Amino acid sequence: MAEAPDSHSYYRLAADFAALVRHGKTLPLGGLPPAARPAIPAQAPKALFFAPHPDDETIAGGLALRLLWEAQWNIINVAVTQGSKAARKAERWAELKNACDFLGFGLRQTAPGGLDGVNPKARADSPAAWAENVKVIAGILAESQPRAIFFPHEHDWNGTHIGVHFLVMDALRQLPDLSCYLVETEFWGQMATPNLLVEYTAAEVGDLLAATSFHVGEVQRNPYHITLPAWMVDNVRRGAELVGGQGGASPDFLYGQLFRLQRWQAGKIQAVQQGGRFLPASTRADTLFA
Repeated sequence: MAEAPDSHSYYRLAADFAALVRHGKTLPLGGLPPAARPAIPAQAPKALFFAPHPDDETIAGGLALRLLWEAQWNIINVAVTQGSKAARKAERWAELKNACDFLGFGLRQTAPGGLDGVNPKARADSPAAWAENVKVIAGILAESQPRAIFFPHEHDWNGTHIGVHFLVMDALRQLPDLSCYLVETEFWGQMATPNLLVEYTAAEVGDLLAATSFHVGEVQRNPYHITLPAWMVDNVRRGAELVGGQGGASPDFLYGQLFRLQRWQAGKIQAVQQGGRFLPASTRADTLFA
């Protein structure tokens, strides 16, 4: 049987966490004015964030946000799909536009209503339709010539997340002359082999929470934006050893996110670093892409 409330200090710690989550559920959804963002030079490096769904750009977009703030990169969210429910697509596009405006991200639509059939089954069973989707992504990559691209890893559990991974990789294979950094993200399924742990400040996490709250229809159904800080804390726990090595010392991060950083060059994936790397908030994010 549990001991009485306040019987020890760790009860209070757990209770305070619970109180914060309850408080978070009372906060307004969206409607916040965007903070002042740095001016983006005309020739700024571009990073494309290939989002499987509206909201992935805010959940997994912390490193992209750091690149915007710290190095004035031009961050463009590519809305690969607008969700699977036809009745919600227009509404989700409007929510996505508001979220990107809040963060200072550009926004590009792949097709009216987004692409359909972005999943491993469609890739196997509908090759002609899949090839058309690949053509769309390859065209965006060829036109944009990005310095870096963000997209999910191949085991990110959700069918659309996995589909976006293979869609982007198939598009890259059509562009052997393209050179860019690959930043694989995770959310639904954990990466077995991340090689980068990126620290976020409380201000950056606050912006990501606020931006996620603009996806009103989704967070009303499931207020997952409130628990993102806990996820980021756990990322640091995992990343300390997955990235730093088994038995290694944990970095002094509170919030973080795991990535796999590689490079696409000469028509293939190439390594860019030996072993894992911690990127603290004190080190500029663009040093990853020197």
